[in-house]
Amino acid sequence: MANRQVGLCLLCHKGPFPEERFQGDLAPDLAGVGARLPEGQMRLRIVDSTKVNPPSIMPAYYKSEGLTRVAPAFRGKTVLTAEQIEDVVAYLITLK
Repeated sequence: MANRQVGLCLLCHKGPFPEERFQGDLAPDLAGVGARLPEGQMRLRIVDSTKVNPPSIMPAYYKSEGLTRVAPAFRGKTVLTAEQIEDVVAYLITLK
């Protein structure tokens, strides 16, 4: 979640990470997300948030087809692996 080299969650979200500077305010605060959303809803939002909110600007972290303006080196690849998605979801459900 807080790794600024992988998912860049903190670019848009803030959360209960007091040691992390420069947290975003563009997207919902992640504090308490485990109490607000069920596990499946969190997973779907990370995989492809447009399935829940069509005008969402959140990147689809596990989508590789139907995207536009993707650099050749990244075509056909997902931002996060399935295991990374599950790790993020497992962490988010603890934020109650």
